[in-house]
Amino acid sequence: MQQAEELLFSGRQELGFAKGLFLGNFVADWVMPYPRLEPTRQTELESALSEVRQMLDRDLDPGWIDRNADIPRHLVDGLARTGVLGMTAPREFGGRGFSQMQCCRILEEIGKRDASTSVFVNAHHSIGIRALLLFGTREQQAQWLPSLVAGEQLAAFALTEREAGSDAANVRMTATPSDDGSHYVLNGEKRYITNAAVSQVWTVMARTPVPNKPGKDAITAFLVTPDMPGVEMIEGRMPKLGIRGTATGRFRLNNVRVPKENILGPLGKGLRVALTVLDFGRTTFGACCTGAAKHCLQLAIEHANSRQQFKKTLGNFDLVKKKIARMAADVYAMEAMTNVTASLIDRGLEDYMIETAMLKVFTTDRLWEAVNDAFQIHGGSAYFDDNPLGRMLRDARINQIGEGSNEVLTSFIALVGMRGPGMEFKEIYDTMTSFSMNRVGKAWSAGLNRLGATVRTPNVPVQSAELRGFAGQLGRLIWRFNVAINRALVVYREPVLDMQLLQERIAGAAMELFASTCTLSRWDSELQARGRNGEKQPLDFAAPEYFLRKSIRHAKELLAKLNDNDDRALLASANAALGS
Repeated sequence: MQQAEELLFSGRQELGFAKGLFLGNFVADWVMPYPRLEPTRQTELESALSEVRQMLDRDLDPGWIDRNADIPRHLVDGLARTGVLGMTAPREFGGRGFSQMQCCRILEEIGKRDASTSVFVNAHHSIGIRALLLFGTREQQAQWLPSLVAGEQLAAFALTEREAGSDAANVRMTATPSDDGSHYVLNGEKRYITNAAVSQVWTVMARTPVPNKPGKDAITAFLVTPDMPGVEMIEGRMPKLGIRGTATGRFRLNNVRVPKENILGPLGKGLRVALTVLDFGRTTFGACCTGAAKHCLQLAIEHANSRQQFKKTLGNFDLVKKKIARMAADVYAMEAMTNVTASLIDRGLEDYMIETAMLKVFTTDRLWEAVNDAFQIHGGSAYFDDNPLGRMLRDARINQIGEGSNEVLTSFIALVGMRGPGMEFKEIYDTMTSFSMNRVGKAWSAGLNRLGATVRTPNVPVQSAELRGFAGQLGRLIWRFNVAINRALVVYREPVLDMQLLQERIAGAAMELFASTCTLSRWDSELQARGRNGEKQPLDFAAPEYFLRKSIRHAKELLAKLNDNDDRALLASANAALGS
C-alpha cells in the first residue's frame, strides 16, 4: 500500500472525470464537447489513412501471417514507409508528429484487419518508442529515435517476468552499479515480451539499489540492446494460441553491462515509466479493439443479410437482431470512449489512469462479446479455417490478459476511485475520534463535500434538447453511484480493500457511467453538427440510444447488487471446491 501511495498519489492530484464520478461530480470539460480534430489535423489524418489503407490492401495478408507465424519484412517496410512506426514521434526525428487521437485512428484501421500486426505496432510504437518520447533525454532521443522511426530498428518493452506481470512492482531482475558508477550489471529473465526476437532496442525494467539507503531498492528503466555480451535469447518465438504473427520471446540477461547513459528516466522511477507508458498503450489498445469489433459487425451484417434459413434471411430473426444491435451499440460506444480518452492525452491533462484502465477493460470485454456473437451468427461455417472468425476468436482472447489483466484493472479502478471519498471520510472520522483544532477545518470541508454530493444531483450539460432526458438519467445515476460508494465506505471501511466482488460491481458501474457519458457526448455533437448543416435528424441514431438504455440499466443492476447478492454462497462454493 505504501508503494502504491508513493507511486500513484505523490504528484499533482487533478480531479479528472473518473475521480469526479466517485465524488459525485460531473467534470464536464473533460468529456464535453466531444473532441474533434482541427481541420488541418483531420486533413492530415485522412491523407495518411488513404496511404496506409493502400499499403495494407497490398501488403497485409492476415491468413498468411497466422499460418506462418510471422510478419513479413515487406509489411514492416510498408508500415515504416507510411509513417506508422513513428506516428507520434517528432518530425525532427523523422516521425509524423501525430496526436494520440490521430494515432488511435490509424491503429483502429490496422486492428480492423489483423490483430498480430496491430499488436506488433503497439509494442514497437505505443509502449516501445513512447518510453523514449516521454522519458528520454535529448541525447537518447537523437541516438535511438531516427532508426526506430524509419523501421531500421524495432523496439520492445520488457517488463513481464515469472512473478511480475500485472503485479508490475514484483520485478526481480537486478541491476547492480559498478564500483566506478559507469555502468550497471543486469541479471534476470524476461518472458512474454512482444517483438523480443525481432527488435534491436529493449526498454528493460530492473531493480537498482536506492542510493544512501542500504537494503532498499527500486525499479529503474534501462535501454538494452540484444547485441550486448551476456544477452541470451532462450526462446525467440513462443508458440501461441493467437496473434501468432508476433514474435513473443523469452530472454535472460547474464551479467550484461549497460552504460549509465542508458538509464531511461530518473533512477528508481522505472515503475512510473512503465505505468505511464501503459496509459498510452491502453488508448491504442482501445482503438485496435474498436477496429476489430467493427470488422465483426460488418461480417455479421453481411452474413445475416445473405444466409437463408426457414425461408428467411438470418437478419429477420429477433435473436440474431439482438446480437447485431448489441454489436452496433457497443462499437459506437467503444469508438466514443477511445476518442475521449485519447483527447485527454492530447490536451495535456494529467491523471487519466482510471480512464485508460476503464477503456482497456471495457473495449477488450466488448470485443470478446462481438467476436463470439459474430461467430454464433455464422454458425458452423465459422469453425472452419476459410472463415476469418476462427483466427479473430483466437486473437481476441489475449486482450483481456495483456497490459494488465482485466481482473487486476477492475480492482484498480474501484480502489483508486474510492480513495478520494475515502480520504474525506477518514478526515471526518479521525477528527471525531482524536479532536484537534488543526484538523477541524479539513474535517469541516470534507463533511461539506460529502453532504453536498449526497443532496445534489450533478448536471450533465447537453446542447440537444432531445437528449436532455438521457442527460437527466445520467446525472441521477451519478448521484446514486456516489451514495452507493459512501455507504460501502462507511459500512465496510478498510476491509473493502479485499472485497473484490464488491469492487467489481463498483468498477463495472463506473465503466458504464464513463461509456454512457462518452456516447452521449458523441451523439450530442453529431446532432449539433447535423443541425448546423441544415439537415434533419436521420434515423441512424438507434445505436447510441440503445447503448444508453442498456448501459444505464446495467449500471443500476450493478449498484442494486451491492446490497442484494449471493456473494456468501459464491465464496462458500468456491472455498469448498478449493478445499480451503
